[in-house]
Amino acid sequence: MFVVFYITGGEITWHDTNSTLPVGLGSVGAIPVAFTVWVIGLSLGGPTGYAINPARDLAPRIMHAILPIKGKGSSHWEYAWIPVLAPIAGAAIAAALYYALK
Repeated sequence: MFVVFYITGGEITWHDTNSTLPVGLGSVGAIPVAFTVWVIGLSLGGPTGYAINPARDLAPRIMHAILPIKGKGSSHWEYAWIPVLAPIAGAAIAAALYYALK
C-alpha cells in the first residue's frame, strides 16, 4: 500500500505560484500496482501461499474444511487470521507512514 500511495499520490509544486498540480499516471497507474502485487507474490508466494488477499485464502480454506476429501489434512485455522488481519494492519500502517512522511 505504501508503494501504491506514492504511485497514485504524486503532485508537483510550482514555486513561482505556490500552487500544486496533481500528477498521476491515469489508467496506466494500474501497471505499477500490478507489478508490485506480482513482486510480492513472487517473493512471498511460496512460504505464505500468496496470502495478501483474504479472499484468496479464506474461501479455499473454508472449502477445504467442508468438502469430504479422502486423506486430507488440517485446514490450519490457526494460521487463517494472518491473511485477514495482516493486510488490513499493513494498509493502516502504510497510510499512517505515508501521511507522516508527506
